Amino acid sequence: MKRTLLSILVFTIPFLTFAQETTEKGLDKKIDEAFKPVSDFFSNVIFFEVFSGAPFVIVLLVLSALFFTIYFGFPNVRYFGKAINVVRGKYDNVEGHGIEGNPQVSVVDGDVRDTIRDESKEGEVSHFQALATAVSGTVGNGNIAGVALAIALGGPGATFWMIVCGLLGMSTKFVECTLGVQYRDVGEDGTVYGGPMYYLSKGLKDKGFKTLGKVAAAVFAVFCIGGSFGGGNAAQSNQATIVLKELMGFESTGAGFWIGVSLAFLVGIIIIGGIKRIASVTEKVVPFMAIMYLAACIYIIFINFSLIDDAIGLIVEEAFNPTAIGVGSLIGVLLVGFKRAAFSNEAGAGSASIAHSAVKTKYSASEGLVALLEPFIDTVVICTMTALVIVIFNFGGAFEYGGDGSGAVLIDGVPYEGAGITSMAFAQYIPYSNVFLTIAVVLFAVSTMISWSYYGLQSWKFLFGRGKAADLTYKLLFLTFVIIGAAASMSSIWAFSDAMIFAMVFPNMIGLFFLFPVVKEQLKRYFDAIKASRE
Repeated sequence: MKRTLLSILVFTIPFLTFAQETTEKGLDKKIDEAFKPVSDFFSNVIFFEVFSGAPFVIVLLVLSALFFTIYFGFPNVRYFGKAINVVRGKYDNVEGHGIEGNPQVSVVDGDVRDTIRDESKEGEVSHFQALATAVSGTVGNGNIAGVALAIALGGPGATFWMIVCGLLGMSTKFVECTLGVQYRDVGEDGTVYGGPMYYLSKGLKDKGFKTLGKVAAAVFAVFCIGGSFGGGNAAQSNQATIVLKELMGFESTGAGFWIGVSLAFLVGIIIIGGIKRIASVTEKVVPFMAIMYLAACIYIIFINFSLIDDAIGLIVEEAFNPTAIGVGSLIGVLLVGFKRAAFSNEAGAGSASIAHSAVKTKYSASEGLVALLEPFIDTVVICTMTALVIVIFNFGGAFEYGGDGSGAVLIDGVPYEGAGITSMAFAQYIPYSNVFLTIAVVLFAVSTMISWSYYGLQSWKFLFGRGKAADLTYKLLFLTFVIIGAAASMSSIWAFSDAMIFAMVFPNMIGLFFLFPVVKEQLKRYFDAIKASRE
């Protein structure tokens, strides 16, 4: 404990000194100005365009998801019921107990990743527990702030393309999570290491492409570390800061920095000290907040029941005939929707397979089936609910779709962005909802940061080894980005976050396209086992 506090103090003192010297100059602005060139550089590199303003990475993501959907015979539809039955435990009799040869799978280095912990503790862990934990880690600010950003930029039509992307993403997540379990690495102590780093290096080696596998795995690890700093960290602290500043009425030019320091201290206690007690509280509170958030959405939608059909009609109409300022065309609104959906459910990025790799099962395809439910729950259900609330709210002409072109809109003459827009929509129908939504956003942010610190740490270990010094170095860098995210502008942070998350798609897709026949083999093996168990 003393070492933990000392590490945090060593980390924060330089920032406190820096803050004292520059607060009068506009601390948040200084940080944003320093970070923006970095954000712009990575965004321009990753989102290079191929035709009609469409970034290649989006085209790759969509066409890949479409290919997997067709190749596996629409698993998002055909196996939906089967996936639910796996979660229900209907096929537990064919699952076996534990990882073959390694019945005892331990927590990874004391760092609590919700899914890893629940799926890898001693004893039998059901697929329902695995899915519930994974979804609680996925549902967060992408569903609150990301949806608002999509609608602010692309109008209601962006929602339609988010749903389409979510449905297609179910197939991609099925493939990558099956591979994650198939090629996972289990240490002598039972610790599980998995994800694209391992199915790229081990899977491509099996196919005779050892060098390509090593290079692709290393590239993925680098991008995943960047993703943990960006979408899994800075974007989360950014949105938490926005709602906290609005609730508290902070107008200081250095308020974001100080909120970031506070968040970094909180997250640091958990990920540096490995204090499971705080994490165990968070894991109980966050699912509760997710349920409360959904209940609030459902309440708002149903008290405006007569507007539901109008909202759905507008979403479909605007998907093909967008009128939002700046979005320009069908391609424009489609790209906005796909980008935000992929950011929310992470299908194609490979990050989910890191979490699912530790599930207890003898059949890798079983967890792939479970995983395909995640984009449906996260994007098709929850994101759609958030979108309906915002669209219904804006029937009164609260703001102009398209806004300033960077994600901000004017409501009553005041600029709002991301979670701030969702907060205003909630406030229209639920008294004191700003307090509730602020708490939800902060808890979701902290939960997501903890989860992504695990993803990034696994990638860091893959590159730099599994020593304590390497761990501490990564965690201090991670905490630095908590502060950067809180202080920098939303446009800079989300541009960087998008770039890092989508960069992971490139190496991950190499693995998926080389190894998808393995998924088909494992799916047949699992279905044969189910069939045999009935005979």
